[in-house]
Amino acid sequence: MIKSIFKGMVIGIANIVPGVSGGTMMVSMGIYDKLIHCITHLFSEFKKSVAFLFPIAIGMVVAVAGSAVGLSWLFEHFPIQTNLLFVGLILGGLPAIWKNVKGNSIKVGHIIAALLFFGMVVGLAAVGESEGAAADLSFNLGSVLMLFVVGVIAAATMVIPGVSGSMILMLMGFYHPVLNAIKDFVTACIHLDFGGILTGCGILVPFGLGVVVGVFGIAKLVEIIFNKFPMYAYWAIIGLIVASPIAILLMGTFPAITVVSAVTGVVALAAGVIIAMKLGE
Repeated sequence: MIKSIFKGMVIGIANIVPGVSGGTMMVSMGIYDKLIHCITHLFSEFKKSVAFLFPIAIGMVVAVAGSAVGLSWLFEHFPIQTNLLFVGLILGGLPAIWKNVKGNSIKVGHIIAALLFFGMVVGLAAVGESEGAAADLSFNLGSVLMLFVVGVIAAATMVIPGVSGSMILMLMGFYHPVLNAIKDFVTACIHLDFGGILTGCGILVPFGLGVVVGVFGIAKLVEIIFNKFPMYAYWAIIGLIVASPIAILLMGTFPAITVVSAVTGVVALAAGVIIAMKLGE
């Protein structure tokens, strides 16, 4: 239970950080296939699916709420160490994925799939350095519908390994507005500011409904791909995982490297690898 909550927290934090993929973290911790299965079979295997998904969902909610308030502090004061921690978390999951393709013949199509998705992630990171115009989240029918659509898109990209949902939100101009809405909602709840809570609900409820629809929709598609083309899917994921650290470095902002930051950065990298391997056991 505690371990599953912690896994959910890692996924939640990853989905907040631009350039980091929550789907990749699911793969790194060895729960991606089972999570997709539980989502797509939620009603046919209700008790089993809820038992698996509930603690992960708790961890994600706690992490997203906490990250919206405190994660920016870590990136502001320890950007090298924080980014390298996520790089380690991603790379630590690569051995578990490699086991799925090891011993199988490598086809040209497998290499093409890996290179294609590698190029997609790096390309998105390269063009994602500049954020689009900030979205207008004033409460009206148009904004509600747009938030729903954005939630669907964000959820779909968050579930796909190697694709950063937060980076897509940033390109669409919704990253900071939604993140600020979460932060303001958490603050309003702490201070029992019912006006602020209602305002937050007007933004987060349609966005959240879109997220739910997006997760269920993309999960079914992913399940079909894994059932029909498993080797191609795993090689595509390998390409995504290898590209993700490059995407993080492209998206990150780093100060001048010192001896202390270099040493602590290497420690953070190693810690990330160890944590990912332990969570994947």
